[in-house]
Amino acid sequence: MSIRSFLSKQFIDVLQWTESEDGVLAYRYPMQDMEIQNGGKLTVRESQMAAFVNEGRIADVFGPGLYTLNTHNLPLLTDLMNWDKKFESPFKSDVYFFSTRLQVNQHWGTPNPITIRDKEFGAVRLRGFGIYSYHISDPRTFYTKVSGTRELYGVADLEGQLRNTIIGRMSDTFGESNVPFLDMAANQIELGQKIADPLKPVFTDLGLTLDSFVVENLSLPDELQKLLDQRIGMTMVGDMNRYTQFQVAQSMPIAAGNEGGGAAGIGVGLGAGLTMAQSMMNAMKPAPGGPPGTPPAAVAPAGTESATKFCLNCGKPVPRAAKFCPECGSAQQ
Repeated sequence: MSIRSFLSKQFIDVLQWTESEDGVLAYRYPMQDMEIQNGGKLTVRESQMAAFVNEGRIADVFGPGLYTLNTHNLPLLTDLMNWDKKFESPFKSDVYFFSTRLQVNQHWGTPNPITIRDKEFGAVRLRGFGIYSYHISDPRTFYTKVSGTRELYGVADLEGQLRNTIIGRMSDTFGESNVPFLDMAANQIELGQKIADPLKPVFTDLGLTLDSFVVENLSLPDELQKLLDQRIGMTMVGDMNRYTQFQVAQSMPIAAGNEGGGAAGIGVGLGAGLTMAQSMMNAMKPAPGGPPGTPPAAVAPAGTESATKFCLNCGKPVPRAAKFCPECGSAQQ
């Protein structure tokens, strides 16, 4: 190995970093047994920042650009190293690169339902999930509080901390909002903004900026969702009297279209359905002077029967004393 080759391996003329994979937040430039050449170049690309660290203390921070390293643009490092004049020899320093681009499509979600008080349903257990994005905005703070001296610090190393912080703040927001669950589900954009506002200072304290926060879905556990569906269904039904009439009207064409041996059974079913429908509608009629749904004040004497019955074959009403149906001629019991 020549002397020139040996020296080229010991001194660094150009400092730069190209991300080889996604999800890297901080990268320490390999400096073992190497020194930075006086007048060396530092290349910081867009979506990056770089920082010089001397004996564990962070010094000068550089944004995107091309720099010639000297005492003029390394004032803090010059002070830390006690350079009273322009240095002319190589020097050792740790150099860290930070990715400042957006870390998008970061997922958050509630591993367990959150119990909150709801104005409409009382106490409910709520689930939610969504996405958020952030970027490093203050490398000095991020290095000091988060990444430290590690060679590589990635999104996955920070994911758990951020997700649990989001869940904690979300619980506080739900508890303080007093907004009913149905209103939350209908205004997820506003809810996301309301959750993001108290989260932003937490991200800033770590040297990060929270760029977006989206609530994709809010839901109840399965058993509570079934109860909510039943309640919604009853609300949609509304007038039980009309609903019963509609159900009977829907069943009549089906019964009329059946012929042969099954006609008798269908006629019995239709007759029973009409009788039940009539009973339900009578029960829902208001009593004299009373609101709808109030039962009649008087009850018919025991033994009193209707003057008609229904044909076992075609389901048409026939006189109770008739032996044969006037419509289809079938014998009656």
